[in-house]
Amino acid sequence: MTTSVNGTWGSGRDRREGRSECGETDDPDSPVFPDSLGGLRDPSNTRRVLRETRGSEGFAWVTSHVFRKTAATILDEAGLTARLIANQLGHSRPSMTQDVYMGRAAVSRDTADALEAALGARGQ
Repeated sequence: MTTSVNGTWGSGRDRREGRSECGETDDPDSPVFPDSLGGLRDPSNTRRVLRETRGSEGFAWVTSHVFRKTAATILDEAGLTARLIANQLGHSRPSMTQDVYMGRAAVSRDTADALEAALGARGQ
């Protein structure tokens, strides 16, 4: 099981009970989205709840992979290393994280100009 460190985005904790409105505990080893007993959710049930929540009108494209991709993109744009992002997503190889989850940066104008200079002159 991968342990992730949650920041203030998990705020709203009720300090008297040690839980937030969404049932989060102060235990760093507890799941972010636990089942009704506080344990790990069954993946099939999680997918079913996601389908029911998003509905079929206009949001059918929203999957758990979209959430993972969004998290990776936010972390990438914040300048974190591929290793740190891979750790957060639970990947053992940063190369997998880079290939699947991290977006490619926009093509540099310098790169386009160099290719145009080298190849454009030949095509004339």
